[in-house]
Amino acid sequence: MTTNLHAPLARYAARLHASAGDRHHVASPLGAWLLLALCASAAPDGDAAGLDGDAADLADALGIAPARAARIAADLLDAPHPLVPSATAVWHRPGAETAGLDAWRAALPRATGTGPLPDQAGLDAWAREHSLGLVERFPLTLTPRVALALASAVATRISWATPFDLAPAGALGTDSPWAGRLTWVLRTPAHGHRAWIAATPEAGDVAVHVAAAQPAGDGTGGHAAGGANGGGTDTAGAGLSVVSVAAAPGMAPADVLAAAYRIAADTDADEPAGRRSLFDLPLGDTPLWTLREEAVRTFAPDRREQRHTAALPCWSARDEHDLTGIGFAAAGRVLAPLVGAGDVRARQAVAARYSRYGFAAAAVTGMFARVSLPPLGVARVAELRFGHPYAVVAVATDRRDGGTGPWHGVPVFSGWVAEPDDVADADLADPPGA
Repeated sequence: MTTNLHAPLARYAARLHASAGDRHHVASPLGAWLLLALCASAAPDGDAAGLDGDAADLADALGIAPARAARIAADLLDAPHPLVPSATAVWHRPGAETAGLDAWRAALPRATGTGPLPDQAGLDAWAREHSLGLVERFPLTLTPRVALALASAVATRISWATPFDLAPAGALGTDSPWAGRLTWVLRTPAHGHRAWIAATPEAGDVAVHVAAAQPAGDGTGGHAAGGANGGGTDTAGAGLSVVSVAAAPGMAPADVLAAAYRIAADTDADEPAGRRSLFDLPLGDTPLWTLREEAVRTFAPDRREQRHTAALPCWSARDEHDLTGIGFAAAGRVLAPLVGAGDVRARQAVAARYSRYGFAAAAVTGMFARVSLPPLGVARVAELRFGHPYAVVAVATDRRDGGTGPWHGVPVFSGWVAEPDDVADADLADPPGA
């Protein structure tokens, strides 16, 4: 079933990437959106236009009505993609249970894990496990104020169906600021990759390159290793392509990203929208391409053949994004009645690497709903001292089959301590392994 998620996800992506600006970065708008969609099942049902208050703010972030977002998230998580293992979890601090919280958790996707709130080491281990080891730590730090924690992870590790060739960095063009810094770059092979020039309303004419993953399940390392929800799924028809889009220098990153999302929507079409004929473009050099004409033997119907090659660099990135103001504050207010938590923090940790032979990326998104600190009061603390003679009794415990045995509660040893010893020298050293 088609989820029709592209438009709302592109809208959310614009907000997320705008917060990062024009610096080198990578993110997973999908990972953040999925977490918001988990919260959506706690919002009132209805069309986005008919909602108000916190539910309306959440619908605005999601781009669709919360109830529909929750259904789409369930479709994705409960029918995982073999090349994009995913996971979600909702944890609560013991003692924070309410009838509303129980009802909301019951409405979550079947694949969403639930249970008591882990410690920090447990959160970090969850992040490593569900990110294929690419994200080592959970993006938020646990404190005693956290009453509810939500997490999502999406990851991939693929090999290209056809690896890149190599070219000297000069293939990036004399105007490229990277040509003098790099030695080698990637060159499209003779077959197996796609490239074209596209006209876009956001960024004008752009250069497009698409590299596709090794087909899933063919035994050549094409699908992601390990990961959540990835085992036992049908790999027929599964694929993953990485679309690269370059616009003229100086074009606003937001516009180029919007163009890239538009192109990615139908990148597998036989004739992608906006594709330019090379015979409609002037010959010569631009910062984006060199267009030349040469005599060839061709079976093209009009004897006019179009060929595209591309040169692009390897790249990698690690990043963290504060998502609190990108929909998560509204999500926290929707969840507040369930656990009494009014303070929310949300962050995403993400890593990616694009290389000659493949692509790997993972994002872990975390959200904490925090309760307020309790009001100031007074506590009395007693430090007990056994500084003069005292009694000791050693008592047996004997619990069996849900009851107690004959030894239970029997005093086994007892004494009166009147002559204490100093700590033995051997006990002053730390024990092995401490």
